[in-house]
Amino acid sequence: MKALLPVLPICCALLAGAAQGQALPAAAANDLTASVGPEGPTARRPTPPDPTVLNGFWKGPLAVPGGSLEVIFRLMKLSNGEYFATLDVPMQKVIHMEVQVTQHADSVELFAPAAGSRFTGLRSADGQQLVGTWQQPGFKAPMALAFAAIPAAPVASSTTLSRPYREETVALANAVANLRLGATYTVPAGAGPFPAVVLTADAGPQAQASGGDEYSPLAQLADYLTRRGVAVLRYDERGVGRSTGTAAASAADLVSDVRTGLSFLRARPEIDRTHVGVIGHGEGGNVALLAATQELPPAFVVALAAYGQRGSAVAAQAQATALKEAGATTAVLADAAKREQDLLEVIRHAPDNAQARANVASLLRQNDATLDEAAAQHRAAALTSARYRNFLDFDPTAKLYYVYCPVLLLNGTADRAVGAFANLGPLERGLRLNDNKGVYSKRLPGVNHQFQAAPGEWPIVNGERKPTFSPTAEELIREWIVSQVR
Repeated sequence: MKALLPVLPICCALLAGAAQGQALPAAAANDLTASVGPEGPTARRPTPPDPTVLNGFWKGPLAVPGGSLEVIFRLMKLSNGEYFATLDVPMQKVIHMEVQVTQHADSVELFAPAAGSRFTGLRSADGQQLVGTWQQPGFKAPMALAFAAIPAAPVASSTTLSRPYREETVALANAVANLRLGATYTVPAGAGPFPAVVLTADAGPQAQASGGDEYSPLAQLADYLTRRGVAVLRYDERGVGRSTGTAAASAADLVSDVRTGLSFLRARPEIDRTHVGVIGHGEGGNVALLAATQELPPAFVVALAAYGQRGSAVAAQAQATALKEAGATTAVLADAAKREQDLLEVIRHAPDNAQARANVASLLRQNDATLDEAAAQHRAAALTSARYRNFLDFDPTAKLYYVYCPVLLLNGTADRAVGAFANLGPLERGLRLNDNKGVYSKRLPGVNHQFQAAPGEWPIVNGERKPTFSPTAEELIREWIVSQVR
């Protein structure tokens, strides 16, 4: 899998004993444990279209003392032959934890760097299960994951209700990067002129312009804002959906995509070109802020869960949060921090990339004797990629002095990837250095990194809770945009 942010840890307290206060072994300072059983009987299981491809959901219940947790892996094969994969544990508010995939014939390894744990298994003859072992130093458990196809988008019918706004499929030409971005443009009912926003997504290959049945924070936000008088442009990330290019670009590289979107909106006759802004999620929030330091900046920026610290600090802090919530002792936390620091030193200071990969692979195997050479080399390649090196050294506060437009900073208190308390402060202070009076920041109680409220607040659809963008956050963003227009 392409290394996007390989160690963007999200809390995943999967080891029940650790969650109950038992210390993790020092040798497993980076590791959390899961044990997943079969999904259970279903009336019908869809067959993958190609038995050599893992595209789809692989899920099952995580057996823990006193109950179980649903664990879901999602795998999507990219055009370069590698996989983009994520891990969700809904009851633990773990959403889209990155997973690295290694495949050799029927053997599959799923490695979650943020949790430090891995699954190695064989695909069943019918292609419907992965059966093997989830392990970490000092713990090993059998695991079986059942396959489920990704639901197709619903087929339009005569009973489908149309949205109360106009929607266009457009293509944006980014001349700076020599690529094309597939985008969706939604315009409120009426003549306008309307305020407008460009939406830019978090790290990872996301086809946010095409939407679909799955939860997409920016797609839901786009619908909410367009229904309430704000035009919205959202585009597929590079190398995904209808966009060309590759997903290996750094935050600084992605600024040209945002500027391309701003130019498109300003040229539209129904748009109030003096009130065209950018809303960015996660790394997209930092891209939006960088765009505000360029010529012809946006009229305003909304940054949702943007980094306020260097990438290396974000990764280390999120890892410490995960271990603390798993019940790790002070000694385990110290050992984990030292291992992380040693790894970063090797990545940064090896004389060349090949040497860095060799050194990182060696260090990974020293820390985990059960790791085979092929898996170690695969992880080392991800950790020494240009994308990851840029993430580690990226300082999100370096250019904030040059942001003069109004900025709304939002973060959820349940965000395990980009902690609200550690990241909002540095951003706010950096933005106020030039006496910018238009800066407003807020922590949203119970909201996670995907800007979902607590699961108990999700609406019930067809008898099940359906994840949704926090209504509090949606209305706060809308009100703030309206206040800029006034």
